[in-house]
Amino acid sequence: MMAESRVGETSEQGTRVPAERHDILNGAITVAAILLFVGTGSAALSSTIQRYFNDGPGPDQTLVIALLLNVALILFGWRRHRELAHEVAIRTAAEERAQLLASKDPLTGFLNRRSLAEEGAAMFVRAQARHKAMALLMLDLDHFKTVNDMHGHATGDALLQQVAVQIAEAMPSVALTARFGGDEFACAFLFDPTDPSTVERIAEKLVSRLAQPFQAGGLQLHISVSVGIARSDFDCTSIDALMRAADIAMYSAKNSGRNRFAWFDQSMERELQVRNDLEVGLRSAIPRSEIVPYFEQQIHLATGRLSGFEVLARWDHPTRGLIGPDAFIPIAEETGMIADLSLSVMRQAFLAAKDWDASLSLSVNISPWQLKDAWLAQKIIKVLTETGFPASRLEIEITETSLFHNLALAQSIVGSLKNQGVRLALDDFGTGYSSLAHLRALPFDQIKIDKSFIMSINENSESAAIVTAITRLGESLNLPITAEGIEDASIEERLRALGCAKGQGYFYGRPTSIAVTRRLLAERRLLQVVTTDPAFQPAEEHRRAS
Repeated sequence: MMAESRVGETSEQGTRVPAERHDILNGAITVAAILLFVGTGSAALSSTIQRYFNDGPGPDQTLVIALLLNVALILFGWRRHRELAHEVAIRTAAEERAQLLASKDPLTGFLNRRSLAEEGAAMFVRAQARHKAMALLMLDLDHFKTVNDMHGHATGDALLQQVAVQIAEAMPSVALTARFGGDEFACAFLFDPTDPSTVERIAEKLVSRLAQPFQAGGLQLHISVSVGIARSDFDCTSIDALMRAADIAMYSAKNSGRNRFAWFDQSMERELQVRNDLEVGLRSAIPRSEIVPYFEQQIHLATGRLSGFEVLARWDHPTRGLIGPDAFIPIAEETGMIADLSLSVMRQAFLAAKDWDASLSLSVNISPWQLKDAWLAQKIIKVLTETGFPASRLEIEITETSLFHNLALAQSIVGSLKNQGVRLALDDFGTGYSSLAHLRALPFDQIKIDKSFIMSINENSESAAIVTAITRLGESLNLPITAEGIEDASIEERLRALGCAKGQGYFYGRPTSIAVTRRLLAERRLLQVVTTDPAFQPAEEHRRAS
């Protein structure tokens, strides 16, 4: 439309005249001028010849003027024709450029989503006509956002261009490649439906190549890829259905650990529906305080005395009953709801534990996603202030993996909390990246050994060696050790002999609700007696653990 408006002109009535009508009009004028030139020219030539040879009267002056006018019209028509041809060429080139920009990703030269859908639809039809199957691979880069956040978009773009080269080289000779924006790509090609291993070999090649380090902006960058695969001959009636199936399979591969590929099957769609239902329910469950705290006992191994509780989240669903954290915490982290969820559970736990015995502490695990929030410490301190829960009774647990991305920010958050008297524990010790470096970088008050080592300590010599080494390390650094996952008396006895300070696990009982925990503490006389008489002081024996 823009190109036509440049070529079209305005008539005397102020309306636009299409370029095509100008072409016809100019052509007609030029043809008429040529025909008139032939007529007048032949007459003028005949008169001139007669004057020259027979001393005739010579050409009529009017005829000469008409001839000259015809020559001028022909020249004008030819010039106008060249101008119009040039303008049409410009318009055509502009339309081609616009079409190219509309169909291609400018960064990688791959197709965009719309173009893949159009060309993929044609490939889908060809597959059916040739008795072939069409494979659609959906790719999502793992950890690409970290590269963008840490090194900037210029480095990220350079990395995407290198990824595109690797994808193109891994594809068969006739294939469609597309980038959907961000770090998501798609590929499509035909294959023999009796030999799907050809598709798997290409997927394996992609996973392998994209797991290799890349060089961009003078940096060595590490990413991986999650690949979902769908085939047109398995319950896919259109290119749109095929793209959706591949997308579902890609998310399944990502949720299964990343750096892998997965074929689509119907169970994935059912799982996705369940997940979507949970996400929708979670958005209303958090403000309604349906996500409630449960409390797991922590025991002094030397004395058997109750020392505190770890706060765990449970969803008290109005129709489905109690839902464990494995079902909804990952969803809360992916959707950004984890911050509100965590603070809501903290608020409820702090209010519930405010009148517990002052010797009882609360341990709260912080998600790695929350440690990206520079205001996290202030938010936790605000909840402590509003609920009146003493900061000295709170212990924040963070995992080693959560420190990997931004140690400086974690140090700032931890410093603010420590200044208020909050204690700090390193959770799941032994499963992270660089434990000793983190122990030196942050002012931890204790170490928690991951339950995977504790539960197998009596059956697995490697687990026993790791637990022993961590215990010795804690002793040398003057950091008490808490063991998670104690499930029987023999494990407890072994940990006590090693010198672990505290333990928790199902051996001491499963996590309990606010009401059940309160009954337990009342039985053990570990609830503070509230009285309006300032002279009243609770008996010391009422403040001891049973």
